[in-house]
Amino acid sequence: MPLLIGGFLVWYSIADISLEILANYFKEANYGFVFLGLLFGILSHLSRAYRWKFMLAPLGYTPKFGNSVLAVLVGYLVNLAIPRAGEISRATVMTNYEKIPFEKGFGTIVAERIADLVMMLLILAITLFVQFDFIYNLLSKNFNPTKIGIGIVFLIIGFLIFTNFVKKANSGFLLKIKTFVIGLIEGITSIFRMENKWPFIFHTLFIWLMYIAMFWATIPAINNLTVPFGGVLIGFIAGGFAIAATNGGIGLYPIAVASALALFDISEEMATAFGWIMWTAQTVMVIVFGGLAFLILPIYNKK
Repeated sequence: MPLLIGGFLVWYSIADISLEILANYFKEANYGFVFLGLLFGILSHLSRAYRWKFMLAPLGYTPKFGNSVLAVLVGYLVNLAIPRAGEISRATVMTNYEKIPFEKGFGTIVAERIADLVMMLLILAITLFVQFDFIYNLLSKNFNPTKIGIGIVFLIIGFLIFTNFVKKANSGFLLKIKTFVIGLIEGITSIFRMENKWPFIFHTLFIWLMYIAMFWATIPAINNLTVPFGGVLIGFIAGGFAIAATNGGIGLYPIAVASALALFDISEEMATAFGWIMWTAQTVMVIVFGGLAFLILPIYNKK
C-alpha cells in the first residue's frame, strides 16, 4: 500500500511540471554540490554506526565497526521497500554476524529512535523560534488570529485533562498510553545515565547536523536557487516528515519540500526540481551503498 501511495504521489508531483523542464534541471544541475551533500549523508551514517556501540557496550557487546556500518546501510535499504522493517533487518544482521541477541539489539535501536525523535522535536522548536514572525504572519494571512488563539487554549486545556485521565488510568487503552509514555521517558533519561553519555549526545547532534548540512549543501546545485536559513530548516523538516510517511519519501518528499520552499517565493518549478534532485540523490545513495553492504557482509565476515 505505501508503494501504491508513493506511485500516486509521484504522478501528482510531476503533473504540474513538464517532464522536459524537470529533465533540464537534472541535466544542468551542478553535481559537485550534490556529491558534497551526499558526503555529509555518508558521514551521518558512519556516525550512527559508531554511536551504536555506546548503546551496546553496557550490554557486554563490542561489535566490529565494519559490521555496524554495514548493518545500518542494510537497514536504510530495507526501509525503502518496507517502512520500519529496516530496524528489524539491522538487528538481524548483528544477530547473525556478531551473535548479539535480537531482542537486545532491537531494544538499543528503539532507544536510538527515541533520541532521534527528541532531536527532530528540538529542530522543530528551533525553527519555530527562528521563524516565529514569518510563521505567525503566514498563519495570520490564512487564518483568523483570534480563532487560532482560542484553538490553542482549548488544545492546552484538552491536553491537561487527557493527561490527568492517563495518570489515573489502571486498565484499558489509557493504561497502555501511560505505560508507553513512562517507557518513553525512561528511554530518554537512560541516555543521560549511560557511561558514555557525552560521546553519545555528541554523535546524536552530529548526525542531525549532517542531515541539515546535506540539505543545505545541495541547494546551490540548481542555478539561481537561493534559500534563506529559515527556509532550509522548514524544507528539511517537511522532507523529514515525508520520509517518515512513505517509503523513503517516494513521491511525497518532492511535494513536501516544494511546498515548504514555495512559502519563500521560490518558483514551483525550481522548488519541485530541487525536491526531486534531493530525493533522487538520497535514494540512489541508499540503494548503492545498501546493495553493496548486502554483498560485502558475508565476505567481510568470511572467517
